[in-house]
Amino acid sequence: MTLMAETVTEAAPGFYLMTKDRGFAVHISASADHLHLVRELAGKTLAEAGVGSATAENVQLVASELVGNAVRACGDLVPLVVEVETDAAEGGVWVRVHDPDPVQMPERSGVAMDDPTAVSGRGLSLIDFLAPGWDVALTSIGKQVRARLPYADG
Repeated sequence: MTLMAETVTEAAPGFYLMTKDRGFAVHISASADHLHLVRELAGKTLAEAGVGSATAENVQLVASELVGNAVRACGDLVPLVVEVETDAAEGGVWVRVHDPDPVQMPERSGVAMDDPTAVSGRGLSLIDFLAPGWDVALTSIGKQVRARLPYADG
């Protein structure tokens, strides 16, 4: 097993960023500001790795949905770990969101993707579309939702 190089590049209350060879892991207290930073960081990191803009936008969307689901399950300011990492071997990008609740699992709402009256409830269907085969792994401190997005840019 090879350990990847990791570097702590930024730390602030509720925000601890570690860069990796192919991405990053950030420990956050969930908030709108921290989610904005995660989305920004994902876009910048993927652009620097040569990942196309369509894939980067999909990654940002999936990360937002997974963080939102964790907040709905656990509450505001929940401690989360968000990882974004390119996967050269399989050709895509991993998005992983770890939260402390091993009981509350992601649940589909039953809202149709094309329902023009829906204002919420389509997140997991969107993740199904962008990251087929996503899953949930129980861990010693909660659960991790893992989604691998294929490259959308050809």
